[in-house]
Amino acid sequence: MAVGPTIEVQYHPIAGLCLGTAQAGIKRLDRKDLVVIQAQAGTTMAGVFTANAFCAAPVHLCRRHLAADQPLALVINTGNANAGTGAAGDTDALATCAAVAQELGLASSQVLPFSTGVIGEKLPVEKIIKHLPEAVSALDLNGWQDAAWGILTTDTCPKGASVQIQHQGQTINLSGISKGSGMIRPNMATMLAFVATDATCSQGLIQQLLKQSVNHSFNRITVDGDMSTNDSCILMATGASDLSLDDDAELKHKFSAALVNLMQQLAHAIVRDGEGATKFISVEVAGGANAEECLKVAYAIAHSPLTKTAMFASDANWGRILAAVGYSGVPDLDVNALTIHLGDTLLVEQGGRAESYTEAAGQRVMDEEEITIAVDLNRGTAKEIVWTTDLSYEYIKINADYRS
Repeated sequence: MAVGPTIEVQYHPIAGLCLGTAQAGIKRLDRKDLVVIQAQAGTTMAGVFTANAFCAAPVHLCRRHLAADQPLALVINTGNANAGTGAAGDTDALATCAAVAQELGLASSQVLPFSTGVIGEKLPVEKIIKHLPEAVSALDLNGWQDAAWGILTTDTCPKGASVQIQHQGQTINLSGISKGSGMIRPNMATMLAFVATDATCSQGLIQQLLKQSVNHSFNRITVDGDMSTNDSCILMATGASDLSLDDDAELKHKFSAALVNLMQQLAHAIVRDGEGATKFISVEVAGGANAEECLKVAYAIAHSPLTKTAMFASDANWGRILAAVGYSGVPDLDVNALTIHLGDTLLVEQGGRAESYTEAAGQRVMDEEEITIAVDLNRGTAKEIVWTTDLSYEYIKINADYRS
């Protein structure tokens, strides 16, 4: 189960956008695994994708279609990643787009495909095409909840968020869903995410806003340090509202803040549902000379297997955190100047254990579900935050049995 309370999302419908979900039996017969999203004419879309050089066939195709046309539909399947499948994978992704286009009266280049699941196995495209009419017939303005379930793999719960902006007596809606649980690492984090708004926004601006929000959300989470072949995040603006982000600086500022908020909710939900996770850990690094060295320290801690297993055991073995800071690669690091806190407890100062530290104080923090590790490098004004999990027995079990 995910760390923290379960929150039922009340999705605000996005005018001009419908979602439909079906069961195609791609990997299992008893679950929803195929989603179609259709947007009205005039919708602008932006995307960011995995930095993995072995990216999946649908990622290649999404990039091409976004550059060549104005996409108006998305198709998402789970149970199979269509990655590491060579030329056959490209053919299958194209065939899926063509089938969706035929159902919706679009050009193939107006369809963006997404796949998630096992790598290296041929996409059962015939199952997808067979059940597309079912997904299309289910298209609904209020289809967010079913779609949130339909994109999951090893996740234990759906992940969604929805916010509203009030501006000049009018309302702008934002809603989004995501999936991700394991193989999570930044740039992109290993995940799929689909976010929509009824605001009007130009292609150039929507791409800019997406990159900014992803950099403060999905690119700041990690579960196991493994980067996926299929990471994708799409932002859609249907233009159903008369309010334009391009024409109003105040509105653009409000929207940007709301988008970051929504994206962080989705990103946090992924970490909270990390495979086998029992802790939600915030790693805050301040006092850096620049953002890069803050992130070096944060990721060194967040990716440390020894730190993560200590967290799972609720063992206040603070030496593992100290060691990770030391090998993070920050040049000319003055270990006598920095401090490390575990929650509200000072662990390290002046190059060693703080005189005020007690094992009981450290244990009190470690027994909590949500833990903050805070490092102050005391060498500048930069600060960054990364969110991660512990590493448990269940993580090993899930991934050892992943293909079964």
